[in-house]
Amino acid sequence: MSPLVQLAAEGAENPLIPPIPELVIGLIAFVIVFGFLAWKLLPNINKVLEQRREAIEGGIEKAEAAQTEAQSVLEQYKAQLAEARHEAARLRQEAQEQGAELIAEMRAEGQRQREEIIAAGHTQIEADRKAASASLRQDVGKLATELAGKLVGESLEDHARQSRVIDRFLDELDEKAEATR
Repeated sequence: MSPLVQLAAEGAENPLIPPIPELVIGLIAFVIVFGFLAWKLLPNINKVLEQRREAIEGGIEKAEAAQTEAQSVLEQYKAQLAEARHEAARLRQEAQEQGAELIAEMRAEGQRQREEIIAAGHTQIEADRKAASASLRQDVGKLATELAGKLVGESLEDHARQSRVIDRFLDELDEKAEATR
């Protein structure tokens, strides 16, 4: 036979079930302690819980306000960034236009200087050609006079006549040269 069955048969007292007077005294003590705690501690606990709830709600509101402000600042930043990009593009375009204008001006100035140099060169060449032609006329005239003097056997020192003969001779050469062109 098992020990539990034996105890039940003997009618012994069950250690798990307390006697009734102890149960009543314990119940009364529990109600007194519970009432005291509810009267003294429950308001403080509720007050702390309410403060905590308000702090959490205030924190949430502050977080929402901060998030709204951050979103506003972000939008302002994006707008400023877009404006700065637009301004940079405008400045870049202006710089390109100014560069193109400067290049065009420099080309025009270079062309003008080139034309001036060419014109000065042509003028110098023409002056040098005339000077060479005059010098050549004199040299050819002297040589022709000397040669003619040697052929004729007398001196041809009359300068006026010599100049006319030389000029006529050279003019005839010039006309022949122009005719062949």
